[in-house]
Amino acid sequence: MSQITKVFVYGTLKKGEPNHGWFSKDESGYHKFLCTAETTEKYPLIIATKYNIPFILHAPGNGFFIKGEVYEVDEKVLKNLDILEEHPDYYEREKRNVRSLNGDDEIMNVWIYFIKRFKPELLNNPMYDNYSSNGSHGLEY
Repeated sequence: MSQITKVFVYGTLKKGEPNHGWFSKDESGYHKFLCTAETTEKYPLIIATKYNIPFILHAPGNGFFIKGEVYEVDEKVLKNLDILEEHPDYYEREKRNVRSLNGDDEIMNVWIYFIKRFKPELLNNPMYDNYSSNGSHGLEY
């Protein structure tokens, strides 16, 4: 039996976003939507590069409490997400707490993909608490 873990997604992996299909890329993998949630620490969520990619910069205390979705996934799905996120070379996956927004305020320890190595001037970019590829920011993925 494959180990089950939780992952928090905040960008193009959310429902209705361009990369959501990565959850079912391996048809034998397991994933289940659990809830919407937000980080228990503030982070800078920015949109950058010529591709308008959303990133959470690993700079706790800056930015906002980030809203996203929590999924239960098995090792196969987590491995596919690691491929998409180029973990550990680009994004780095780290365990952090998030709070459920489904009314119960449950705290869950989940994997979150961060950019840990970044130029400090990225902290001058506009920061968001929630991402949509078609958002009012006008930066379509």
